[in-house]
Amino acid sequence: MDRMVVVGTGTMGRGIAHVGALAGYAVSLFDVNAEQIDAALAAVRKNLQKGVDRGKLAQDAMDAALPLLSRCDDLEAAAAEADVVIEAVYEDMGVKQELVARLDAAMRPEAILGSNTSSLSLTKIAGAAAHPGRVVGLHFFNPVHIMKLLEIVRAEQTTEATLAAATALAERLGKTSIVVRDVPGFATSRLGVCLGLEAIRMVEQEVASPADIDAALELGYRHPMGPLKLTDLVGLDVRLAIADHLKRELGGAQYEAPQLLRDLVAAGKLGKKSGEGFYRWEDGKAVSG
Repeated sequence: MDRMVVVGTGTMGRGIAHVGALAGYAVSLFDVNAEQIDAALAAVRKNLQKGVDRGKLAQDAMDAALPLLSRCDDLEAAAAEADVVIEAVYEDMGVKQELVARLDAAMRPEAILGSNTSSLSLTKIAGAAAHPGRVVGLHFFNPVHIMKLLEIVRAEQTTEATLAAATALAERLGKTSIVVRDVPGFATSRLGVCLGLEAIRMVEQEVASPADIDAALELGYRHPMGPLKLTDLVGLDVRLAIADHLKRELGGAQYEAPQLLRDLVAAGKLGKKSGEGFYRWEDGKAVSG
């Protein structure tokens, strides 16, 4: 497995391209908005350089990765040559099913098709493919180049060969993988959403400031990042969509989105990508909470 196509140039797509190139894959990055591709590739290169500048990444590793990154203008042609294709588009079942069907029709029989969905049914996504056994959930975490976990989600149709290939992919990318059954929210989203929503309720009830709530989890429970800053990074709109999905599928008050979250999304305060959420963001950094 040496050729990778990543579909989607958002935060997750960029991060997957980043780690893919560092692992030695020739990575082609595609987006329906072609203008976004070059900007995404520039962001990946900038992030690699930051790693070198901070002493976290060797210069020769960056030098080896940069030539492996390229833009993709013909998705079918790139998919036909790929060993692994990973979609990281918006969390919409219809969009993902349409994309999976398109990719599956172009891919070679032995290639695998990964979905970075964080909550949608992999079994339903795979059902859109003529060869559903090749479809597997590859749930990465943000920031992809730092977070060590890869949650592999097995659809009802996923074959043992695909599962083995996904596990090998995780190892090559330097990730520790867990394998979970295709249930709403998998393992990580069910846990993470509960924690994030409760933190938002605490802000709503004026228990403490966002920064102090995050510090409580970071310093008291050794979380690498607090739930409110993480919500800003994930996107408040994404967090809300996942909460509503889990509420519909599983029920339970723990998945009821606080009104504060709905109000912030309605106001366009979506977190880092909009410049403000529970924190204000300047130059990619949280400056207040």
